[in-house]
Formats: sequence, structure tokens, C-alpha cells
Amino acid sequence: MKLTGRRESSNVEDRRGLSGGAKAGIGGIGAIIIGVIFSLLQGGNVDVGQIVSTVQQQMVPAGNTDPANFSEEEQQLAKECKQILASTEEVWTKVFKENGWGDYKEPTLVLFTNSVNSACGSATASVGPFYCRGDEKLYIDLSFFAEMKRQLGVEGNTFAYAYVIAHEIGHHVEYLRGILTKDWSGLRESKNQISVRTELLADYYAGVWAHYEEAMHHSLEDGDIDHAIELAQKIGDDWLQRQAQGRVVEDLFTHGTSEQRKRWLKRGLETGDMRTTTFTVPYANL
Repeated sequence: MKLTGRRESSNVEDRRGLSGGAKAGIGGIGAIIIGVIFSLLQGGNVDVGQIVSTVQQQMVPAGNTDPANFSEEEQQLAKECKQILASTEEVWTKVFKENGWGDYKEPTLVLFTNSVNSACGSATASVGPFYCRGDEKLYIDLSFFAEMKRQLGVEGNTFAYAYVIAHEIGHHVEYLRGILTKDWSGLRESKNQISVRTELLADYYAGVWAHYEEAMHHSLEDGDIDHAIELAQKIGDDWLQRQAQGRVVEDLFTHGTSEQRKRWLKRGLETGDMRTTTFTVPYANL
């Protein structure tokens, strides 16, 4: 993904090195770190506090955000995250205006190290990137992207990173559109099934963002989409469950299968149609 010369968003809180609180330590879950099981793209309707309460805590020393404390590679990654955030601001401002939804309210990106406090509770890096509707901020520990490559075997590239951010922004769009706060009891589905619909819609919105980003800037390069699709596959509930426990339990799905995540991401990318939603499709057909 070509970002050279692109604007960096100012809606960023850099708390790296300032976390200094809890760092996750966990055992008994096999070769997959808890960050992979609970991690990618939790956002939306996840109670971060409940997840973190299950994690054994240990203290780590506080630091500071002096750029000299971070590698050139990490600083470049932070810059790209800010540029991707700026792109989402541009795209969703346009989409909201075109659909007569009023002004798009830009969220804040919080970069942190090891642990962070949010309006949704305290969280460690093991939770992975997440969106908190309580303060309308998305939270990312940049080390997640290295873990993404090491644990999931997904080759890191800028567009794959962008998919992660765009998914969390998708939850913000859901919040602004009232989807995260709506009473879905009329669907007569379990909490996990509603969560699957919400997560797949965030994947779709990530695709919608990419659709408009490409139309506006022609920034996608050969292989970009393949990297994002590969990542979507590796974060499906079925794939993660097989890696963790060797079997699949559909009742425990919260994010959707690999095929579902790939399908909704691609659909958003190909159509950019904001009339589409995961909440009008029979659950069995998602």
C-alpha cells in the first residue's frame, strides 16, 4: 500500500512506554498465546475488563514516549498507522456526507505499550487491538503486528496492518450508526451470534474503506488484497480453535469463520455499498 507523502492524522494519543501497569502472563492454553485467541479485532461489544480479569498479572516498569526509545522500524509503523487513520477519516467523512448521515465524528487512535486504561476497563496487549465505544477510541500496541507475523504466519505488509485498523474503525462506524447500541433481541439469537454479525459487519466496513481508498488514491499494490485475505482467514474462529484445541465448537464463535471473514471483507472491497448489512441475512447464510 502506497502511503508516501500522505497526511498523518492528529487524532492520536501516543502512550507508548507510559503504560507501566499490567503485562499479561498466561499458561495452559497450548502453543497459541492468549493474544491470538482473544486478540485480533475484538473491538465493538467486547467487555475488555472481563477478559483482562482472567489474565494473570505482573508488573512492568513504566517508560516514556521519547522517540529515542523506539526503533526506526517502530517509528515508521507508528507513522503508517497515523496515515491509515487519516485515510479512514477522509473516506468515512465522504461516505457519511454522501449518505446524508451528518458529520463523521473522528475517533482517536491510542498507541500503547503492554497495558492501557480505557473507558471499557484496563487492558493488556494480549487482548489485541480493540475499539472502546465508551470513549470512542481504538487501542493498539504496535508489537501486535510482529506477533501477527510470528504466531499467525501472516506476512506483514502495510495493507494487512491497515485492515486491522480499518476493522476497528468499522466498529466506530457501527457505533455512530447505532448498531452497537441497538436492541437486537428481536433476532432471537445468542449473544455470540449477534457478536458474529457485528464483527463480520466491521470486516465489511473495512472492505468499504479499502474500496473508497483505492478509488480516491489508487494506493493498493500487487499482493495487498491477498495479504488482507490471508489475515482474514487466519483470524477466523474455526481456524483459531483448531490451532488452540484441535477441534471446532460453533457455539463459541464470536467473530465468524475464516470463509465468512474473507467473504465479507471482499464484498465490501468490491462493492463499497453501505446499504449492505450483516443484520438482514439469515444467520446460516452469513
